[in-house]
Amino acid sequence: MTLQNEFNCVNRKLNIAITKIAKPYGNPNILAEYVAGQLKNRVSFRKAMEKAIELTEQENTKGIQVQIAGRIDGKEIAHVERIRKGRVPLQTIRAKIDYCSIKFELFMVYWAYKFGYL
Repeated sequence: MTLQNEFNCVNRKLNIAITKIAKPYGNPNILAEYVAGQLKNRVSFRKAMEKAIELTEQENTKGIQVQIAGRIDGKEIAHVERIRKGRVPLQTIRAKIDYCSIKFELFMVYWAYKFGYL
């Protein structure tokens, strides 16, 4: 199946521009997909979350919080695991916080506190 059929634009031309992201591990969507891929490959969830924090620290963020909820490691009772490093002021409205939530077999939420205030 081609992209033109998928986007329902068979009679029109489709232009796709691919851009390189300067700091990929500062982007919460990329990091959330990275952790999700690690969990699908049966990596320990704590190792995957700590690796995400380690990669984000290289991008000069002031704080990061990663939360995974659900039946972690296949246990019968669902629970929530959260790791935070640095400051993540979720109650401050003006704080510049990048956010991403992703749902696969588990539910993962990722917050990264960037530069300061808007």
